[in-house]
Amino acid sequence: MLALVDDDPAVRHALSFAFETAGITVATFADAESALAAPDQGAWRCLVLDQKLPRMSGLDLLERLRAAGVIVPSILITTHPSRETRARALAAGVEIVEKPLLDNQLSRMVRELMADAPR
Repeated sequence: MLALVDDDPAVRHALSFAFETAGITVATFADAESALAAPDQGAWRCLVLDQKLPRMSGLDLLERLRAAGVIVPSILITTHPSRETRARALAAGVEIVEKPLLDNQLSRMVRELMADAPR
């Protein structure tokens, strides 16, 4: 299962639809708190996080999830990432895909990460 965290309902819907059309089950979350409270975290095989979430950034959410034992391949989606964001993502082993999501780079990366993730 892919966990998708993005506060923009249009982005969540579009990405969820695209992944589900490709046969990937998607759990969507509008904010970090919802993802942290999700009961099915053990089923996640990949995590796609928007960096700019309300109250907590995507990378801060990732740190909290990892501290709670949720260790899955992750991708950060963002517009114009700062040097600090790039450095934090690199240190965390997280790929960045920049918005707008015009090509199939995100889909390709998710499929590759999910293929390599333990089931």
